[in-house]
Amino acid sequence: MYEFDTRGADLMEKHHRTRRLLRRYNETPSDAGETRAEVLSKLLGRVGQGTWIEPPFFCDYGENIFLGAGVFLNFNCTVLDGARVEIGEGTLLGPGVQIYATSHPLAAGDRIYDRDGMPGYHTTAAPVTIGRHVWIGGGAIILPGVTIGDGTTIGAGAVVTSSVPENVFAAGNPCRVIRAL
Repeated sequence: MYEFDTRGADLMEKHHRTRRLLRRYNETPSDAGETRAEVLSKLLGRVGQGTWIEPPFFCDYGENIFLGAGVFLNFNCTVLDGARVEIGEGTLLGPGVQIYATSHPLAAGDRIYDRDGMPGYHTTAAPVTIGRHVWIGGGAIILPGVTIGDGTTIGAGAVVTSSVPENVFAAGNPCRVIRAL
């Protein structure tokens, strides 16, 4: 896990660039495949062949998101990519899935600092890795530092606070393995 300031000049420049690209992507019609592919190639770290992201889509920087071939993100997915987020080939995300590679320290004294008379906020980040052929049900939340193994299904609404092995069905809050697949 590492720490950074999201309001530093370099990250603010990336923030504004990402907002422009997201606006363009989210407003591009679904039948304008070439335009969508062009925007995603500028926005994301890697876009595998056949990737499909239903707008609206939201992310912090985009450049830390790496998608394998045939990845599908349904409506309203959010990826806070302060650290690397890797999603393996053939993985499906239901509507409203949220992936948080970014967080903040729990204690206010560790989280808040003085930035020229205004509060500043320490931000932490840890990579998220989602394997190949994973299905994440709608409304699930994936927290920083989590790895989800190949072939696993995460139930709708799950809050994934720790890593999940491959080829299992896991669900709940906090998410836990229900059974092997």
